Amino acid sequence: MSKTAKLLTAFETGTQLTAKQISSRFGLANPHEAVRQLRSKGYAIYANESTNSKGETKMFYRLGKPSRRMVAAAVAAQGGSIFSRVSA
Repeated sequence: MSKTAKLLTAFETGTQLTAKQISSRFGLANPHEAVRQLRSKGYAIYANESTNSKGETKMFYRLGKPSRRMVAAAVAAQGGSIFSRVSA
């Protein structure tokens, strides 16, 4: 199983991770690229900021479900066939 596949499995269980956590847990030198690859495969990976009690802000990545607005934007950008299944 690839490192990116292991990352996806963690996201599918509901885990939220920072870029630093992704690097250390999965041995990914460029966690942002791993997230980009998952997004390019159609996974809705969200980046959410969180501020702790000390005022430090961190970015957490998580797997989510796209909103209706996001789906509508994809259709507007790529056309209605973007979600059609093409059989080969």
